[in-house]
Amino acid sequence: MTTRPYVLLSCAMSIDGYIDDATTDRLVLSNDDDLDRVDATRAGCDAILVGAATVRRDDPRLLVRSERRRADRVARGLPPSPVKVTLTGGGDLDPGARFFTTGDGLKLVYCPSGVVDKAHEQVGAVSTVVDAGDPATPEAVVADLAGRGVTRLMVEGGGSMHRQFLTAGLADELHLVVAPFFVGDRRAPRFVGDGRFPWHPGRRARVIEVRQIGDVVLTRYALSERCPA
Repeated sequence: MTTRPYVLLSCAMSIDGYIDDATTDRLVLSNDDDLDRVDATRAGCDAILVGAATVRRDDPRLLVRSERRRADRVARGLPPSPVKVTLTGGGDLDPGARFFTTGDGLKLVYCPSGVVDKAHEQVGAVSTVVDAGDPATPEAVVADLAGRGVTRLMVEGGGSMHRQFLTAGLADELHLVVAPFFVGDRRAPRFVGDGRFPWHPGRRARVIEVRQIGDVVLTRYALSERCPA
């Protein structure tokens, strides 16, 4: 049996738990030093996953930014940046999004069985479309990634992806950054929505690091026994 990838969740939020605001502009929650830390974390992973809504809203490149880190990966026989992964429920993806147009590495699009044909029409020319069952689940995604040799997966959002991986018990580690301001708008997306989470008052997650990085604070949580102390 192939061991599933080690799953690391990464998120930045406001003091009141929002990961964005309700405007069309991208809300910057982190700072340069913390973004460099995230870049280093990316460089240590085999794949990076975001939800299709994040691809549409934020248009992320999901590349390792540091030339030194890219060169180090290449020297170790790896592509300059990790494999890009997204999970879509409806197959509505723009082939012109930077997820698809930047970087030379593999791009994987997981979707429900009934959406495979549509996803092929939309982005089949610029990515590998994978049938993830009906419904498509994080379990199916990590199982397929394991078969492709992925041993370390970084989930960068958005809130729906974080909730799905957390409630499925598939998260090994969480990096949670808190920015020093409030959003205060219920229309904005929060870190996670409602769900039945494995961690609750009777089963607390283990804190393995708390660190101030400029004006933000990083807390690292161990969410499984696979997470080193």
